[in-house]
Amino acid sequence: MIKHALLATAALALVVPATAQAHVTLQPETGVAGAYTRLDVRVPNERDDASTTKVEVQFPDGFAAASYEPVPGWDVKVAKKQLDQPIQTDDGEITEGIDTITWTAKSDDDAIPPGAFEDFGLSVQIPGKAGDKLTFKALQTYTGGEVVRWIGAEDSDNPAPIVTVTAGAAADEHAAATPAPTTRPSAGPRTASTTDDDSGNGLAIVALIVGALGLIVGTAGLLAARRASGRSGAAA
Repeated sequence: MIKHALLATAALALVVPATAQAHVTLQPETGVAGAYTRLDVRVPNERDDASTTKVEVQFPDGFAAASYEPVPGWDVKVAKKQLDQPIQTDDGEITEGIDTITWTAKSDDDAIPPGAFEDFGLSVQIPGKAGDKLTFKALQTYTGGEVVRWIGAEDSDNPAPIVTVTAGAAADEHAAATPAPTTRPSAGPRTASTTDDDSGNGLAIVALIVGALGLIVGTAGLLAARRASGRSGAAA
């Protein structure tokens, strides 16, 4: 009898953690402040005799917009609300934000069956600052009309999905990986340019010398020709 009791206790110990994990969550459970990221609403079906036909997720304040990934066999409805604090963007002021997003199975065949789960993808910009906890309350409806409310505290039997906001580590890593700009040396003599200038000046001087020599030679030749001509005339 003692052996049977121990086996039963061990079996219960294995079942309880599995049951505790079978709730609606958001994956990943962290997001970088201000970053655009993908969040998956992960919905496991914890009933053995019913399927999940509808999932409603209530957004915390600060989400100006959200894009959803279409899921075959499911309809999506997005409801908005007035923001407590308007959000300033490059396109102007935004006064409305996301209130709830509801996914509804088109038929019982499209519902999440026992033992299965479904991910409903979202693309959002994470609001708030590092350390904030964003609470997304969720309602899960089963065939037959039963509604499980995942709206409690983290340590409750029905905890609400939570995303913890983290610092922008990705931006810091990018900055660290980017090499610092190289300091340019102060302006000074440019060897190549100086050489070019010296070469140009040397050629100009050589040209002038050659030209002067040519002029001297030409003048000497002209004088010699005149003298020869004068001598010829005198001899005649």
